Amino acid sequence: MTKFLTGIDHIQLAAPPNSEEQARQFYGKLLGMKEIPKPENLQARGGCWFQCGAQEIHIGIQTDFTPAKKAHPGFTVHALNVLKSHLETAGYEITEEPPIDGRGRFFTHDPFGNRIEFLEFD
Repeated sequence: MTKFLTGIDHIQLAAPPNSEEQARQFYGKLLGMKEIPKPENLQARGGCWFQCGAQEIHIGIQTDFTPAKKAHPGFTVHALNVLKSHLETAGYEITEEPPIDGRGRFFTHDPFGNRIEFLEFD
């Protein structure tokens, strides 16, 4: 069988209308992702894009927005406990989960209620 897939370019998370500044505060300032420009032909749709390692995180505006409660991105991090404390200090609730085969992890929700996982490999 031919292999077609070579990697992941980006993930997209939905957000409610007029939430770009909240996305910039959470993904940009709190998590430290660099905002990257959206292509000009997509700017009228709203939303914003961020760089996360070699991948991109696209925050897309959805008029009938409902947060993702089970589906989620899993971000790898350095200093998991420091990040956890950083998010708690900023007022985000943390949900602990058992580690998975040599990786610690926890969950939180972005400002829109989307589930987010953070993992650190041993």
